[in-house]
Amino acid sequence: MAFDQLIAAGTVAKVVAAWVGNVAGGSGYGFRRAYEQGVPRRIVMEDHSNFTVGLALKAAAMGLPYLPTFTGIGGDIVRGHPRIRPVDDPFGGPSLLAVAAVKPDVAIIHVQRADREGNAHLWGNLGLTVEAAFAARRTIVTCEEIVPEEVIRSDPNRTVIPGFLTTAVVEEPGGALPSSVQGYWRRDFEPFLRYHQISRTPDGFQAWLREWVLDLPDRQAYLQHMGDATERLRVRDRRLAAAANFAP
Repeated sequence: MAFDQLIAAGTVAKVVAAWVGNVAGGSGYGFRRAYEQGVPRRIVMEDHSNFTVGLALKAAAMGLPYLPTFTGIGGDIVRGHPRIRPVDDPFGGPSLLAVAAVKPDVAIIHVQRADREGNAHLWGNLGLTVEAAFAARRTIVTCEEIVPEEVIRSDPNRTVIPGFLTTAVVEEPGGALPSSVQGYWRRDFEPFLRYHQISRTPDGFQAWLREWVLDLPDRQAYLQHMGDATERLRVRDRRLAAAANFAP
C-alpha cells in the first residue's frame, strides 16, 4: 500500500516491482491511474515476477552484475525486458535468463531491535528484507527498540543485518503500523480496507493524504491519530523460542 500512496502523491517516476496494490483490498488505484492515465504523473513500470525482483536484489547483494535463472523462460514478462536477457550456459547446458542487479540508493528496513551500531535482530517473515539491506548503497534501520550490545551478541544468528551495512539506526516504536511486527504488533486490516475505498478517486486520495500525512506534523501525531488502535494491536502474549546454548 505504501507504493500506491507514494505514486498517487506524485512522488514516483519509475516503479521496479512484481506487484503494486493493497494487500487487503486488491488493486492499487493510485498506481493504476498513474500508469494508465498519467494522473497525477505518468510512471514507467519495470515489471517482474516475485522471484526475478528477488534475484535482482540478490545479485546486487552478492556484488554480481546478474544472476541466472530458468524462471520466466517463455513468459510474457521477459519479452523485451530491460533487465532480463537470454544467456548461454558456458558449460554447455540449456539457455538461461540473466537477471541484472538492482542496487537501490537507500533501503529502509524496520526490525524488532537493534543496538546503537545498527546490528539488527529480525525474525518472522523476512521477505526480501535481507537482500535489500545488503544490496543498497545505504541502509537505514528503524526499530521497535534500541537495546544494549550484549542483547544482540547473545543471539548472533538472529543478527541478519550487521552494523557495518547500517548508515543510520532510528528507534521508532510502531514504525510499521498499521502493518505487523512479529512479537510487537498485529496487523490492522481496517486502514487497508478504508484506504482501498477512499483511494478509488483522486479526490478521495487527496482527502486521505491530508488526513494521514499533510495535517500530521510527526510520527507521534500519526500514532495518536490512530486512536485506541495502538493498544488493540499491541502484542501482549508471549510465545518464546527455545533457548539456544552458544557455549563453546
